Amino acid sequence: MNSSNDTLAAKGMGRLFILSAPSGTGKTTLCRALMKHFKDMRYSVSYTTREPRKGEVSGIDYHFISREAFAEKIKEGKWAEWAEVHGNFYGTSAGFLDEALSSGRDVLLDIDVDGTRQILKRYPDSVTVFIMPPDLGILRKRIESRGSESREVIEMRLKNAEMEMAQKDLYKHVIINDSLDEAVADIVSIVEKYGKGGRQ
Repeated sequence: MNSSNDTLAAKGMGRLFILSAPSGTGKTTLCRALMKHFKDMRYSVSYTTREPRKGEVSGIDYHFISREAFAEKIKEGKWAEWAEVHGNFYGTSAGFLDEALSSGRDVLLDIDVDGTRQILKRYPDSVTVFIMPPDLGILRKRIESRGSESREVIEMRLKNAEMEMAQKDLYKHVIINDSLDEAVADIVSIVEKYGKGGRQ
């Protein structure tokens, strides 16, 4: 047990786990596997100003709010991290993170590299995990197999993936999702090591 774990345990604090990955790398599947395995873990649902897509449920997929409400929370410093992406705003509630962590619950946060940089300034004890595809060729096939995005969007996602992968050294742990079962086992072991279970 390291000193960081000792400090958190003494304060009765939970641990924040940050998971980042390029689109198409299986991040959503891994998040669901973690939440199923660790029943007491909280998942941080992001806020966004974009319109809900078909099948999305507010409070589960995202919290959907107006641009005015989002801007007001920026002024009030209510976001642990936020960004504007393709004309829409996305943010993580600092209040939710603080409440969950202070109550002793571990929290899973699914954000991009820029968001991770912001979060680490406020929560330096976070455990960061970056999910890598085996290679860009396989990532391209995974994205194309969805059949739901235009050629331009696919190329943009691949370009963004390269930029994100170039910053993987920001993360404490890097997992290559070649085998889903192995990737799940790897990330579960990380949470067991640093989370509440690993500090008892």
